[in-house]
This record gives sequence, structure tokens and C-alpha cells, in this order.
Amino acid sequence: MSVSLSTHVLDTEDGRPAEGVQVELFHGDERVAGGETGPDGRIPALGEELEPGRYRLVFHPGSPYFHRIELELELERGHHHVPLLVSSYACTTYRGS
Repeated sequence: MSVSLSTHVLDTEDGRPAEGVQVELFHGDERVAGGETGPDGRIPALGEELEPGRYRLVFHPGSPYFHRIELELELERGHHHVPLLVSSYACTTYRGS
């Protein structure tokens, strides 16, 4: 079983999904995947068929304060979902299901 990753971004200031957020996935210094959130704020298959290991998930939300939000993740076998909740001056994330 390989590793897969999905994400979504919620604009908690406006209470809606955040459409058009650029997201990149890096393994080491290599960009292995990327995309833009759709109208539902999701990228359902950001990374598929990945190897287990340490990855960097980089969001570019376009908020007035946060221009780049970077998470370092240790991905084991199976599916991982990483949501980002963002507003003008706050952000948080959690391990989704």
C-alpha cells in the first residue's frame, strides 16, 4: 500500500471554502505535486502513489498576513487528509480523516 494525500482549505473569516488557493507538495527539495483548490476548497488527490517519508505541504492562501503556510509532515502508508483553516490573521490545521 502506498501513500496518498488530499487537502482542503476553509476561509473561516467568510465562512466558506477557499477557492483558488495554490498548494504544493515537496519531498526533500523536489516538488512532487501541486494544484489549486476548487469551488469546494478541495484538492482531492494532491499526491497519489507516494512513498512513505517526510513531505512539505505549502499553501499560498493570499491572506493579507499569511502569504505562505508550510507544514512538514511524516506520511506513513495509507491515505492522509490535511485541512487548513485560514482567515486574515489566523490559521490552524489538523489531521483529517
